[in-house]
Amino acid sequence: QVQLVESGGGLVQAGGSLRLSCAASGRTRSTYVMGWFRQAPGKEREFVATSSGSGGNTNYADSVKGRFTISRDNAKNTVYLQMNSLKPEDTAVYYCAAGYFWSKNNRDYAYWGRGTQVTVSS
Repeated sequence: QVQLVESGGGLVQAGGSLRLSCAASGRTRSTYVMGWFRQAPGKEREFVATSSGSGGNTNYADSVKGRFTISRDNAKNTVYLQMNSLKPEDTAVYYCAAGYFWSKNNRDYAYWGRGTQVTVSS
């Protein structure tokens, strides 16, 4: 089992920045694909970003490309999501996930954190 705990969420004004962290514990493996997803009220959970095990390959949703950056420190078992130029539409609960497959589909991820709230005011 792998446990994931997100942190770093909060309230920020439009145009501001936040850095989310996701700490992994348990049977962690650097080979896991790590992803960030988000879910706004009344909407389905959506893909945000993903990183390969080495961190050498990343992928982003079009809505965040150029503004968000995913990175990971395998020595610390931690993955990050740097969010810049935040917009009100970025408001959501952000979830960290770990999986075995390179995918944008949340069903391909085996382990999930409980999420951290990000609220962007206009």
